[in-house]
Amino acid sequence: MYWTLFFSALISSTLMPGGSEALLSYLIIDGGNVYMLVAIATLGNVLGSLITYGMGRFLNQTFQNSRFRMNPKHLSTAETWFAKFGQPALIFAWLPIVGDPLCFIAGMMRSHVMLFVLLITIGKFLRYAVLAAIVGSVGVGSVG
Repeated sequence: MYWTLFFSALISSTLMPGGSEALLSYLIIDGGNVYMLVAIATLGNVLGSLITYGMGRFLNQTFQNSRFRMNPKHLSTAETWFAKFGQPALIFAWLPIVGDPLCFIAGMMRSHVMLFVLLITIGKFLRYAVLAAIVGSVGVGSVG
């Protein structure tokens, strides 16, 4: 049960489509330990984002060492923009559509990995905690 949630959360936070919220909701309603489920979903989702970050970082290095190299001026502009606006935006890496590319770009822009992990963990944990609170309150209300 926990491994399924872990891998669902991991895969859904890479560039592959997926969603772990439905499985988390089901497991909470089914009587699973809410704290453990939120922690496992958060861990899987953060690790998946780290994979996406790594892909961006690797791809950037590959481009820099190939004939498809980015213009250094454009790269510098992108790094400046990301340093100003991109870092705080990582808290929203849990959002559909924009979250995965945001993690990818953070890797390409060589965002500091510890700051990356801190910001995405906060955002992803809060998303799962709020979902668990909502599902828990609905599940409790519908039982009685």
